[in-house]
Amino acid sequence: MPKAFAMTGPRDAGPDEAAALAALERRIGARHFRERLRIEEAHERRHRGRRARLLHGEGLFSLRGLVETALRLSGLRARARRNASAVVLRENEVAIPHLPAAFEGYAILQISDLHYGPGMSPGLTAAIAGRVAPLAYDLCVLTGDYRRRTFGPWQDAADELARLRAHLAGTVYAVLGNHDTIRLVPAMEAAGYKLLLNEAVPIERAGAAIFLAGIEDAHDYRLEDFARATAGVPADAVSILLSHTPETYRAAAEAGFDLMLSGHTHGGQICLPGGIPVRTEARSPRRMAQGAWRFGRLAGYTATGAGTSLVDARLNCPPEVTLHRLRRAPAQ
Repeated sequence: MPKAFAMTGPRDAGPDEAAALAALERRIGARHFRERLRIEEAHERRHRGRRARLLHGEGLFSLRGLVETALRLSGLRARARRNASAVVLRENEVAIPHLPAAFEGYAILQISDLHYGPGMSPGLTAAIAGRVAPLAYDLCVLTGDYRRRTFGPWQDAADELARLRAHLAGTVYAVLGNHDTIRLVPAMEAAGYKLLLNEAVPIERAGAAIFLAGIEDAHDYRLEDFARATAGVPADAVSILLSHTPETYRAAAEAGFDLMLSGHTHGGQICLPGGIPVRTEARSPRRMAQGAWRFGRLAGYTATGAGTSLVDARLNCPPEVTLHRLRRAPAQ
């Protein structure tokens, strides 16, 4: 086992998990792996044993409690809970001038922000399965936040992700979000997901190729590495970025990506009429909080997510799965 993992690896890792994490350390590099674990363990220490988690939605007078109380007093609690289970399909066409002809109409299914855990979105996997079953798509991607909390147990999320994978066709790529532990990676990959941790892969079709890259969480962990993620991507190739948060839009544009798919914001989740978010939890323009947007030549899309965060409720902001379709467009 590499010395770096022996020094910093989780103490309760069993032999199989330890071996898988050691292999992951070799793959992504000791510095990245060590820093990821250091941040996770510091976060765990801050929250372990706290009874009143005022800033993280677990205390009586927390943000979670205030939202729950406001929904009950307004008479909207039951409606908001029903809304949280009503997953809709959004469709988005993306025009890319230099898209290879072989990729005309290429369909990418995006699922984001599942937040699996006790008390959150019961029946979510079944709802997603029913929504995606009739769809035809060429690739599926997941854009992070699989665990309910940002700390604590993660096995529930791993188990539910394994159940979800049975309903997803073909190859599925994924990135981690700010709620996710790196210890999820071996379990997800064993279930049939391919994680991209500042990595890129070619997607080939009829003798042509585009490139799919995924970066580490840039919201809390700040471990995104664009240089590494683009190292094997030709400068003239069409490239798509999976970034959990839209906050990386400037760096993505500077790196030459054509399309960035994100989540994280939940579209606001509890929105004013017209879908206007009260909070977005992202350091990016509010127009990037949900749906399609552009920044220069970079096309972007921020999914509202399939699950919920903090409270199992949605208003004026339905949960979604998204079908993106690539189109060739005339050069501008």
